[in-house]
Amino acid sequence: MADVTDPYKVLQVDPEAEDEVIQAAYRRLARKYHPDLAATPEAAGKMAAINAAWELIGDPAARAAFDRARSSASGQSGRASGHGPASGQSGAASGAPASGGSASARPSTAGARPAPTRPPAAAPRAPEPEIVSRDWTPGRSSHGSGYDESMQQAQGFGAAGPPPGRPSGTVLNFGRYAGWSLGEVSRHDLEYIEWLDRAPIGRNYRQEIDDILRSTGRRKSAAREATDRHGLYRRR
Repeated sequence: MADVTDPYKVLQVDPEAEDEVIQAAYRRLARKYHPDLAATPEAAGKMAAINAAWELIGDPAARAAFDRARSSASGQSGRASGHGPASGQSGAASGAPASGGSASARPSTAGARPAPTRPPAAAPRAPEPEIVSRDWTPGRSSHGSGYDESMQQAQGFGAAGPPPGRPSGTVLNFGRYAGWSLGEVSRHDLEYIEWLDRAPIGRNYRQEIDDILRSTGRRKSAAREATDRHGLYRRR
């Protein structure tokens, strides 16, 4: 797991943000930096940091444990460290001679000024949190794509987990539904099929997607749409 100093900063949310805001921020960043969708060389490293931050604060119980640990560590680092006694030689300040020698043979340290001591180092300041508006929205419907435990730890090939069974059509080899057939995805998340129809990566599956959307009523033929537009007052 990647080293995450501040998971709130990685996910670009305020430490006081609600769980729904953290979940929405994770989805937004995952769509932006997922290696299957982002072509930049640093996308894989950023996605690893995003997933590591999600494991720390994505689950409410894990988030509470992380907040307690961070609060305890911050309290300990804020305490000033103590200073030991200044080094010196016993009897040297009083000018007393050492045993077996004369007082004139050794330089007197009476009235010598003590060595200056450095002030304690200030505790490091925590980074300023980045505030995310509570009104932020990912811009698409959440139907069929709600959070489940499989998003926290991937199972199978994709984050959606292993396919449910009864495959039909082409099997995807990318994204959160990797290993699923198009028929299985349409029964589980029809909006993902609509997104795939609009995305360049779905160009090779256009015919199958078109058949799925027509069979589910999400797309009509030109003749059917013209008939529906006439309504109740069309000519017979």
